[in-house]
Amino acid sequence: MDDELLAVRVAELYYEENKTQDEIGALLGISRWKAGRLLTQARERGIVRIEIVHPRARRLALERELCARFGLSDAIVVPVPDENGSVTSVVTQAAADFLTALRPVPKTLGVSWGHTLTEVADKLPDGWATGVTVVQINGGVSLNRRASTAATLASTIANRGRGQVVLLPSPAVLERRETKDAIASDRTVAAVLDLAQRADAYLYSAGLGDKNSALVDSGYLRASDLEELAMKGAVGDVLGRYIDANGNIVDPELDGRTVGVELSTLRAAKTAIFVVAGEDKHDIARAVVVNGLCSILITDEGTARDLLEDE
Repeated sequence: MDDELLAVRVAELYYEENKTQDEIGALLGISRWKAGRLLTQARERGIVRIEIVHPRARRLALERELCARFGLSDAIVVPVPDENGSVTSVVTQAAADFLTALRPVPKTLGVSWGHTLTEVADKLPDGWATGVTVVQINGGVSLNRRASTAATLASTIANRGRGQVVLLPSPAVLERRETKDAIASDRTVAAVLDLAQRADAYLYSAGLGDKNSALVDSGYLRASDLEELAMKGAVGDVLGRYIDANGNIVDPELDGRTVGVELSTLRAAKTAIFVVAGEDKHDIARAVVVNGLCSILITDEGTARDLLEDE
C-alpha cells in the first residue's frame, strides 16, 4: 500500500471509525507515530478537510489574510449561514462577542446608529463591561420612530456595560449649513462632539446607497436624494457621510449639513470597529476597508472573500 492510500485508510479509521492511533497502528501494521504522521499528511494534502460548523465559528485563515492585505489590527469573519439563517444575525452576534471579550475595555466607546448596530446592542450581555461611557458619534434625534432607535441603542449598550450614555442632541442632517454650524457650536453639542472625537474606541456600520438607507427610512433624506448621490458615485454612507469607492465625500454640501465626527477621526483611531454584513453591502464594505476607515473588521465569509478577490 503506497503512502497516499495508507493516509486515506488511516484517516478513515481515525475520523469515521473513531479508532485511536495505537489501534490504527495495530490494524495496519505500522507504528502509532507513523499513523500520526499520515494523519497530518492527509490534512496537508486535502484528503481530510476539517470544518467547524457552528453559527459562532470563525474563519481564521480569512481573518489572517484580511489583516495582512489591508493592515487591519484584527478581523472577525463568521461563516455564511444556510438559507434558514440570517447573515446579519450571525455577524452582529460576532460583534457582541468581540466587544464582550475586548481588552482593555474602552473607557469611552463612540457608537453610531442604524439597523445593524441595533442588533449588536440587543445581543450584548448584561455586564459586558463595567463603567463604560457610551457616546453618540453622529446625530440621531428622532424624526420618526426609526430615528429614535439611535438613543435607544446607545442607552442599551451603556446600561448593559453598567455605565453612562452621552447623547448627541441633534438631527443627523440639517436643512441648512448655517443651522448645522449653529447647532454644532452650541456649548452642549460641542461638548458631546469633543468627547466623541476623543473616544477610546468606535463602533459603527455602514448604510446602503439606495432607497433602503436608514437615513431614508428615518426621514432625513428622500429616495430621490439617494438617486442623485448614486449618480455622483456614492456606494453608501458611514456616520451619515456618503462616500464613493475611493472613500471620498461625494456631496460636500450635504456633508456640511451632517452632524457628527468626521471620517478622519475613524482613519486616525487605533480601535475603529466596523461591522458589516451581506452581499448588498459589498461595495460600501470595500470602500471602508480599502481606504483605511477601520482598524477592525467584523463581517461574514462572503464579504471577506469579495474583499480579497476584488482588491
